[in-house]
Amino acid sequence: MNEKGLTTREIAFFFFPLVLNVQLMSISHTVINGALARLDDYITALAGMSVALVVHLFIASPSYQNHTITIAMVRGRKSVIGVLIFIGLVALYVAIMLSLIAFTPLGDLVLIKLLGTPNEVVVEAKKALYILAFLPFFTGIRGFCQGLIIRARKTSLVSLATGVRVVALFGFLMVGHKWFYGAQFGAFALVSCVVTETLVISWLAWKVGLPQNQGETEKTTGEILRYSFPLAYSSCLQQTIPLLISSIIGRLHDGALALAAFGVIRGFLFLLAGPMRNLQQAYLTLVKTMEDNRTLLRFSFFISLSLGFLVLLAAGPFNQFFLGQLLGVETDLRLYLQLPLAACSIFPFFYGLTNLLRGWFAGANQTGQLGRSTLLKSGFLLILWWPLVIWQPPVSGIAIAIGLLLAAEVLESLYLYYQRQHQSEKIRHAAPL
Repeated sequence: MNEKGLTTREIAFFFFPLVLNVQLMSISHTVINGALARLDDYITALAGMSVALVVHLFIASPSYQNHTITIAMVRGRKSVIGVLIFIGLVALYVAIMLSLIAFTPLGDLVLIKLLGTPNEVVVEAKKALYILAFLPFFTGIRGFCQGLIIRARKTSLVSLATGVRVVALFGFLMVGHKWFYGAQFGAFALVSCVVTETLVISWLAWKVGLPQNQGETEKTTGEILRYSFPLAYSSCLQQTIPLLISSIIGRLHDGALALAAFGVIRGFLFLLAGPMRNLQQAYLTLVKTMEDNRTLLRFSFFISLSLGFLVLLAAGPFNQFFLGQLLGVETDLRLYLQLPLAACSIFPFFYGLTNLLRGWFAGANQTGQLGRSTLLKSGFLLILWWPLVIWQPPVSGIAIAIGLLLAAEVLESLYLYYQRQHQSEKIRHAAPL
């Protein structure tokens, strides 16, 4: 790193390959939605895939911190064992829970009683979960390998593996329709391309090797688990947000249409705003001083403005091109979600701020704060759940969904910012005069 401090150029060379990775990963979800949108019963297929992914993301969310944990904890062979134990435990838990929802009466309890999903959508969601139950073992190893490569600052290799995933996806979509239909067709394509990506990233991580220990003491397995489980708990709570929103809008007068639109918008936001989540890894890897932090903050602000502008273009003048021609979304669904999508232009800013703050707390070994911030968001939605379902507001379900999504993100950003300021004040007062 430059002795004068972190530069925008260094951030860009680290960050943009990860942006490309998120974009390529998002493209795979968007391509799958596009394939489902071209089916005869596209509303049910899109809604079923949306619900299945919401359930999967909630249950599998603890494993999505694997790359962050690897960056923060792996210093040699001893710490590798501890991290892999954590990954194995989480993957086993996720696979069991997804299987129970897919194959036992627990599925009806979760999908119908808790989420309020229409019956025809439940059938499609269960069929998708049959296949998604295989996914956690592959995403777990993928995250571990990505962490090793990111720590080595060879982020372009992460994008390379995801590029192979996207190319493979088109092949799986071409052959998958022979055996699968509806949401299960989308699940088959997703799992197949992720397995391909995992094989490629594992080979690349093996070539990169373990990080060189620079005199740092390796954490024990117990210390790694104590650090990791609050992050996993926070990640799990993070996924209650789309889950709770889906459970609200699924009970509204336009439930099936709102669920389908929410799935399309979330996939599109993942495509455009998803890069901002890499700010957490950028902070952990690059920031060493307060000046480094300010440089990264300025970089984040510029990127969030650019991405917000792209969201506005997709919702406005390029709505037909992006949603109609590229994604194949029918006119009625496209017009239904147009204004809520425009409102999402502020989402990248608050999402970026939240991830910068999450990077600070993770680097300071205060992972418990991250669990509390997401608990606050979930509690906020739980408070609003009953009034919205009973009142049935005279607005579209997708407008309610996006309003709740944005409000929850703003709430977490403000909470973490306040806690960060509070911790800084404590440090200043504790410093010797």
